[in-house]
Amino acid sequence: MMSFSTAFSHSDTFPKLLAWNAENYGDDIAMREKEFGIWQEYTWQDYHNRVKWLTLGLSQLGVQEQAVIALLGDNRPEWIWGEIAAHALRGYSMGVYQDSLHEETEYLLTFAEASVVIAEDEEQCDKLLELEDRIPSVKWIVYCDPRGLRKYDDPRLIDIEKLYALGRTLDEAEPDRYADMVAATDGLELSILCTTSGTTSRPKLAMHHSGRFLDHCSAYLRADPKQPGDNYVSVLPLPWIMEQVYAVGQALLARQVINFVETQETMMADLREIGPSFVLLAPRVWENLAAEVHARMMDAQPLKQKLFQFGLSRALKAREQGRTSKLADFILMKALRDRLGFSNLTSAATGGAAMGPDTFKLFHAMGVPLKQLYGQTELAGAYTIHIGDDIDYESVGIPFDNSQLKIEQPDENGVGEIVARTTGMFTGYHNNQKAYDDDVRDGWMYTGDAGYLKDSGHLVVIDRVKDMARTATGIRFSPQYIENKLKFSPYVAEAVIMGNERPYLTALICIRYSIVAKWAEAQGIAFTNYTNLSSQPEVMALVRKAMEEVNETLPETQRIKRFLLLYKELDADDGELTRTRKVRRSVVSEKYSSIIDALYNGNSHVDIDTMITFQDGSQSRVQTTLEVITLGELPAAIPQEQPQPLEASA
Repeated sequence: MMSFSTAFSHSDTFPKLLAWNAENYGDDIAMREKEFGIWQEYTWQDYHNRVKWLTLGLSQLGVQEQAVIALLGDNRPEWIWGEIAAHALRGYSMGVYQDSLHEETEYLLTFAEASVVIAEDEEQCDKLLELEDRIPSVKWIVYCDPRGLRKYDDPRLIDIEKLYALGRTLDEAEPDRYADMVAATDGLELSILCTTSGTTSRPKLAMHHSGRFLDHCSAYLRADPKQPGDNYVSVLPLPWIMEQVYAVGQALLARQVINFVETQETMMADLREIGPSFVLLAPRVWENLAAEVHARMMDAQPLKQKLFQFGLSRALKAREQGRTSKLADFILMKALRDRLGFSNLTSAATGGAAMGPDTFKLFHAMGVPLKQLYGQTELAGAYTIHIGDDIDYESVGIPFDNSQLKIEQPDENGVGEIVARTTGMFTGYHNNQKAYDDDVRDGWMYTGDAGYLKDSGHLVVIDRVKDMARTATGIRFSPQYIENKLKFSPYVAEAVIMGNERPYLTALICIRYSIVAKWAEAQGIAFTNYTNLSSQPEVMALVRKAMEEVNETLPETQRIKRFLLLYKELDADDGELTRTRKVRRSVVSEKYSSIIDALYNGNSHVDIDTMITFQDGSQSRVQTTLEVITLGELPAAIPQEQPQPLEASA
């Protein structure tokens, strides 16, 4: 069996590596896609052929070197085929999140000057066509699913099957054409424009080169090995750097089988059907899974609830002692892993945002080999990980062998800004030299994250440097750390901690609607929608109890003194979250400034009268009263209640 390092030594670009795999392992399964309830399989030769035909077809349309080819839609094989075709043309690929709104899509396409967009279906094509002349650089829109598109006559539209046909015709006429194009690709050339998370502003486009990127993927495989034929389920958005690492880079190097679920709604069922060897899920997904486990226990019979608590407590205690409980595994954990589709896992990971240690410990108690990752888009994704059984719940692991990191200007506790570099490091931001000069100095990336290194070499990430806060009394705290503890509760979906230069800490809480709704139904509580449910006194009491439990684990000076339940969920479409589900604190602070002020001016409630705009453009008026809940005694300097109606912007 040839190792991935041997393959990489022969192939420094994605098209070269794909051609190598097709030549040497052409009959092995490379991808599966579930469609109409049936798993469709593609071998490495199929994969290679589709990329070849797509590349030649695009060249027939006049697509030149250095062209930007954008990819818009859910994860599916055509997304990856289109990306590698862009590289075979010596052009650049750029992923656009499938739920991006018109304005976001317009910005990325025009900023990158994309000439081709490979779009998934009618919904994505409609989005592009509605932009009309606002995306003048786009000459071709290649659609993958023809349903509903036959009636369109826009000259930019072309069916991907027609493109394959053009490619096959050219391949028959010039059988060496594609091989020559692949041979001409160079790992030193720019290949990928990858969007950053954009927590503070519009996303930037990090420029990655295939040779560097594949070298970094190789280092990751040395830290957390994968085997040929291992199953991976692609559920995270492909524009995200980590999905690029797994579904494209590592899959080509280690020959993992990439599986694409039918829909997001069937994700867990499809995942269980595949039984993957490795899975990467965002912290929010792991948190949702943990909440779902707790929610199912609410519906269980009393005996099963007692068995669950007994098994969980034994498993957690065993983990603390560095062992596993065979009894807990027999009565509970084995069944839980099977229900979640995790029975075959040899490795699991989370990254992109911090995850609380309580959630981490829960999955380890289940027997899920979960590891924390840390990295940035600019550094080709993750560059630290827990190695083997060296798990430190507080940390994000140790650096890969191709990576270096240090703590810049540490304080008396060793906490400072995390600075890093890797062999997979980006070479700049597209059309934004100033941002690159601000972030990279002497070859080191200044991450903007605060953290420290343990004596064991493990990196502990605390929060964003700009989000590290001090109260008016000088108490330093990390909002993210407290938020993660709150989100371990199955009833809390999102929490935003306030308190910088304020006398004490407060919180905006979004309930986890699916779980709280199930709880409310079991209690016989009537409600109509999210806003109405979050205003129920019983729900406030439920969340209050969870808040008090978290407060008990915090120092007195870092405890939450007042909170309220927000009338809506935080939403990426409203700019409150990034597309990778990170909170945009500045947006939340500005949008809900009147509500936040009410948490500090002594009000017992906030009157809301505002409009909410939905994704389809429709609007709904929200009129409600948010109750402000106080936990314990407030500092004496807090003014007396001054009730007054406040208007919150949606």
